[in-house]
Amino acid sequence: MASASTLTAAVCALLGVAGTAYFTMTIWAAKRFQRHVRPETDPTFAPPVSILKSLKGVDPHMYAAFRSHCVLDYPEYELLFGAHALDEPALALVEKLRAEFPQRQIHVVHCPQVLGLNGKVSTLAQTLPQAQYEHIIINDSDIVVPPDYLRRVTAPFADAAVGMVTTLYRALPAATLGSRLEALGISTDFAGGVLVARALEGGIRFGLGATLATTKTALGKIGGLEPLADYLGDDYELGARIAGAGYKVELVDTVVETALPGYSFGEFWRHQMRWARNVKDRRPVQYIGVGTTFGLPWAVFAVIASPLSWWTWLVFGVVVVARFATALVVGQGVLKDRHLLRDLWLIPMRDFVALAIWIASFVGNTVEWRGERFKLQAGKLQKL
Repeated sequence: MASASTLTAAVCALLGVAGTAYFTMTIWAAKRFQRHVRPETDPTFAPPVSILKSLKGVDPHMYAAFRSHCVLDYPEYELLFGAHALDEPALALVEKLRAEFPQRQIHVVHCPQVLGLNGKVSTLAQTLPQAQYEHIIINDSDIVVPPDYLRRVTAPFADAAVGMVTTLYRALPAATLGSRLEALGISTDFAGGVLVARALEGGIRFGLGATLATTKTALGKIGGLEPLADYLGDDYELGARIAGAGYKVELVDTVVETALPGYSFGEFWRHQMRWARNVKDRRPVQYIGVGTTFGLPWAVFAVIASPLSWWTWLVFGVVVVARFATALVVGQGVLKDRHLLRDLWLIPMRDFVALAIWIASFVGNTVEWRGERFKLQAGKLQKL
């Protein structure tokens, strides 16, 4: 009869094999995405665009992010910055932007109402009526975009069936361990998950906050932004509702960049827990399956449980190769993350922490956001 340690090793090895299968699938999905032919940009299709941003505090490299939106290769667009308070510190950067780019349409919208517990959505809902144009792009205040951003993001709207366009993103980490672990997770785990979902589900049915491009018509069919004012994952919910209204959601191959703050390890943990519990809440069946994607920790546990068994070491070796190959294919091949090679050695630590967060996420449904604690139910925030 097999010993308990051998049975434990066998179970962990099987989970390691499942992780290897997932890594292989991720590489396939990434290559499939890269083979997606970039459609020729029709120079006659360049609808004017309103870009909406919600301001709350000052993010790392915020002015560089604002500035990247003023040097876009695009004929006509406007920038609208929504602020709940008139003494919002980021407004000083907006004034600096106006001074540097007087030819750009740059507007500030005062958004005094509190429409829900998600302050960003509350601000955006009050900013939207001031937008001049049919095509709307919402992205976070710390997002840096390439010069062809608007041409790439608006191109799919030539197809009237498209109701949303979204993009992947990479992260510029600060020097802290927490910030580097989060950036590594975005490049080597999160983005891969999005690509797998796209490949297996025949497209995506959600949005990513780095880019939420849509139209006033599509927003009108889902009741606008106001119904999302209590949702934590407003980007996911917005994309899901637009897809539910019968529109296609397109993921284009433009990659934008976000600058991460200098998270302490505790701040990193709480941020990841908020993400994890939101995904668990919105995609519960798929979230259970996430446990099989932590191939590297499971392979290590198999070796620890049965260190003298050749097959545990074989599984471990295969998993290591597959895990790092996935990181390189997605992080470098798709996202062009220039910090990936420097932090590649942190992948084992990041994967063990991610497994711990996944396990801990099942113990409760509370999250911490902006210094407050909330209960999460059906995607909505409830004050404790």
